[in-house]
Amino acid sequence: MVRVKRMNESFFVKMQKDLTATGELIRARQDEKQALLNEFDAENKRFFFGKISEKALASSVKKTNNELKRLDKNIRETMSKARSISAREMQLVSAQAPISFRATLSGIVGLSSKKKVKRSVKKRAKKKVVKKKAKRKAVKKKSILNIRKILKKEKKLDRKFIKKKEK
Repeated sequence: MVRVKRMNESFFVKMQKDLTATGELIRARQDEKQALLNEFDAENKRFFFGKISEKALASSVKKTNNELKRLDKNIRETMSKARSISAREMQLVSAQAPISFRATLSGIVGLSSKKKVKRSVKKRAKKKVVKKKAKRKAVKKKSILNIRKILKKEKKLDRKFIKKKEK
């Protein structure tokens, strides 16, 4: 007799319950965080109206910040747990690919279950950011004509200078 692959339903239901409980825990921590923020906002208003001292508000700030960090850490951990549970569920569901059967005159023939081949994604090499060196201005070679012009100007200046000395 031919048997069809069956999913372990009780295990799947257990994982679903875990995922639901994890989601509820995240929501509870978010509600707790909101209540803490509302409470601090009320204390801040009390300080503004002069009902509590600055020292009392400072201690409240420290306490609130520590509690917020704790709640954020807890939420992140719970999210990570939910991700892993979800991945396990997907793995269980993915393993339920059906095996093809065919009825023939000689009986039932089971075709091999072909797994889809996943194409390996080639990792692209990240382009390295290379800082380009500042371009230096190329020293232009002065042409012979330019040198001659400069020499003529210098001679003129020398002549003027000599004439001024003579006077």
